[in-house]
Amino acid sequence: MALVALGINHKSASIDVREKVAFVPEQMESALLDACQHLSVDEMVILSTCNRTEIFLDGEQSHLAAGVQAWLSSYHNVDEQELAQCIYCFEGDVAVHHVMKVAAGLDSLVLGEPQILGQMKSAVAVAREAGTVKSVLHRFFDHVFAVAKQVRTDTAIGQNPVSVAYTSVDLSKRIFADLSENTALLIGAGETIELVAQHLKQNHIKRIIIANRTLGRARDLADRFGAEAVMLSDVPEQLVHADIVISSTASQLPILGKGAVERALKLRRHRPIFMVDIAVPRDIEQEVGDLDDVYLYTVDDLKSIVDDNIKSREIEADKADVIIAQGVEKYSSAVRSLHAVDTIRAYRSKIEQVRDEELERALKTLQHGENAEEALRQLARNLTNKVLHGPTSQLKKAGEQGRLDLLALSQQLFELEIDHSSDETT
Repeated sequence: MALVALGINHKSASIDVREKVAFVPEQMESALLDACQHLSVDEMVILSTCNRTEIFLDGEQSHLAAGVQAWLSSYHNVDEQELAQCIYCFEGDVAVHHVMKVAAGLDSLVLGEPQILGQMKSAVAVAREAGTVKSVLHRFFDHVFAVAKQVRTDTAIGQNPVSVAYTSVDLSKRIFADLSENTALLIGAGETIELVAQHLKQNHIKRIIIANRTLGRARDLADRFGAEAVMLSDVPEQLVHADIVISSTASQLPILGKGAVERALKLRRHRPIFMVDIAVPRDIEQEVGDLDDVYLYTVDDLKSIVDDNIKSREIEADKADVIIAQGVEKYSSAVRSLHAVDTIRAYRSKIEQVRDEELERALKTLQHGENAEEALRQLARNLTNKVLHGPTSQLKKAGEQGRLDLLALSQQLFELEIDHSSDETT
């Protein structure tokens, strides 16, 4: 068995495809259980973000690739041929390397962004709760998270944070030179919106309004940033005041439609609105972008800005690649070492049985008045003979068969130094 990683991301699929196979948090546990049953596997993790949907399993690529693709297509009611054009599949060390790069932020739209590590940890936690993370994936992701932490510690990849949230705010500054005169409406109250609010405050935004399905969560976030909290139902009314709208929810349906934005623009006397839709599926209807005085960007539109921001991180990314390569080798070595566990356990058990038998025999001779020194000498002889009997028999057989490779391996195994200086020649 080997680790298998399958999925799509911002490099292989457009947002139109990615939003079709995205998983909302509420369906994740049931999806894991359904997939495991359908594919007859015991361990699985599903990572679903705005830029990727990936499935990690313990299995064999030849057996699982087609099955996972068919399951994804069926579960989300997506045309399988459309999915086949953008899905990728890795196995073994290649899969290990891929997952470590993802966790370290080296495979993200924004190079080195830190949010993906938290998202991956959450995905593993959900899978663990669902019972689809057991010994293999538990051990694997512990190692992945350790490598990702080392990348953050030993490189500057995380300095001067550049994330989707940061990029959204940076883009708004290109539309509005001085944010201290603007109002931002943030839709959602998750981690991304929290980061957006943080970056906006750092750029001295005049006013922040946070809209969320749950008012309590919106208030909690608003209190931290001196913002106002409203319900999602209040968004059309608040849109009139918003110069900047940034949305990131887990809604399966659009939050903002063309009609609501048109009405807001009239009341604003067509003062422009800058909008960023970070969500997958999209929160803002695509047609909103056709309106005059609206600048609408999706996560795919952020790439040009991202390209400018990642230049300073490329050298650090090279350093991170070295750490990840070392991490892959370390993990692979640990997995390979597990192959010897059963053999080591069986050999130790056999030797311990010989020890116990000979010790019992020596104790009985002492109880019958045998000389203690002689009893110990006999114990040592018997232990030596019985421990060496099997290996020496096999070594003689190897010599008779000309198995020099086995003899050389045995010398390494038993750490033997062979002195050939006394060999006779004829």
